[in-house]
Amino acid sequence: MSPHHHAYLWHGHGTLLIRPGDAHRRPGHPEFPTTPLMPLEPAHWLLKTPAHIHVTFNQTETEDAAHWYTHQHERHTDILTGTYAPTPDIAALTRQLAARNDITGGWWTTGGRFLSLNLIACSPHPQHPQHPCPTTRR
Repeated sequence: MSPHHHAYLWHGHGTLLIRPGDAHRRPGHPEFPTTPLMPLEPAHWLLKTPAHIHVTFNQTETEDAAHWYTHQHERHTDILTGTYAPTPDIAALTRQLAARNDITGGWWTTGGRFLSLNLIACSPHPQHPQHPCPTTRR
């Protein structure tokens, strides 16, 4: 499969991130592949089942991927808490995606919840080429 980015989104209660530790967010834990909970390392999204992929963008769709990311951010802007979180710049995101970089972001939201947005490079991942693409796994 040609280079592309997978889009992931997790929005859940912050206590799930640390219950009672973070082992369930690491590869090797029995819950890891199937839980929708964000992993500790963004590239580890690729080690989860394909069911967690929201959408896949090929390398010619970097601007579409940037729009997806900013749209998801904007959808949640009214519930972000604690920090100033401007809407990401589409041109800057597009340049980063064209360079095959991951785009990751995380924000606390109302009610003690956490929002994680990710665009993860695949086929291969630039820093973790050993991670198989979840859509081509057998």
